[in-house]
Amino acid sequence: MKKMLFIFNPHAGKAKIKTSLAGIIDTFNKGGYEVVTYASQYPMHAKELTLQAEDKYDAIVCCGGDGTLNETVTGIMELNHKPYLGYIPAGSTNDFAASIGLPKDMIRCAKKILSGKAFDCDIGKFNDRYFTYVAAFGAFTEVPYITSQQSKNVFGHQAYVLEAVKQMNNIKSSHMVFRYEDKVIEDDFLFGMISNATSIGGFKGLPGKNVELNDGRFEVMLVRDTKNPLDFPAILTSIFLRNPDPKYIHTFKTSRVEIVSSEPVNWVLDGEFGGNCSKVEIEICHKAISILL
Repeated sequence: MKKMLFIFNPHAGKAKIKTSLAGIIDTFNKGGYEVVTYASQYPMHAKELTLQAEDKYDAIVCCGGDGTLNETVTGIMELNHKPYLGYIPAGSTNDFAASIGLPKDMIRCAKKILSGKAFDCDIGKFNDRYFTYVAAFGAFTEVPYITSQQSKNVFGHQAYVLEAVKQMNNIKSSHMVFRYEDKVIEDDFLFGMISNATSIGGFKGLPGKNVELNDGRFEVMLVRDTKNPLDFPAILTSIFLRNPDPKYIHTFKTSRVEIVSSEPVNWVLDGEFGGNCSKVEIEICHKAISILL
């Protein structure tokens, strides 16, 4: 039999995996896999388990939210021989799952992993760390990792909205310089994201048009500070209508970008705290991981 490491977050998405766990393992067993199962116990535990899996498994499957996926991907990226990756979404938002078209039903998703083909997906590198689909800074990006797990279990996606309302008075800009290819952009920015996804924060189409997850390029969106709070409605409208106004917003595609800020800036990687940095190098790892879809 083939061997599979199955890692799940027992608290993700209102702990809904509890009702599907036996069915998931049964599906994998019937599909010809000997399954070794772990419940993640603390932050970065999924990465630790993945790093211990060197040359032991044909596939590693994780079940949880975007944070659990990030930990697993980070572990796989540090392995010399990378096994296939499977993902069963169980979080509150599941942006990456939406981007690659995974079903929300867990048993159905397990069956798709067994019957699907491998998709070679790009992965982002942020200094010496990795991210699956987005690195972001600025307004509201702290919301995912400061929202308590208890609130997410009770309110689901609405927990992020409630936390965002609390942060309205704390919005401030950062002076930053972006260098990519032969271009330079310098300004005061309220928000920015470097992404490889079709869905961000539960909003499909937010990163832009013609997004491909294995084309070797990021989609970049930068929102500059207008100094006038009355401009916010116009900015948000242009973003959510997928027609960013160049008066407020820079958009471009690139495989690598260097970012320098006058003061350290908090970054978020796949919805988790990514560090407080004044200098960042972000590059794409082209077709770095094979995901079973």
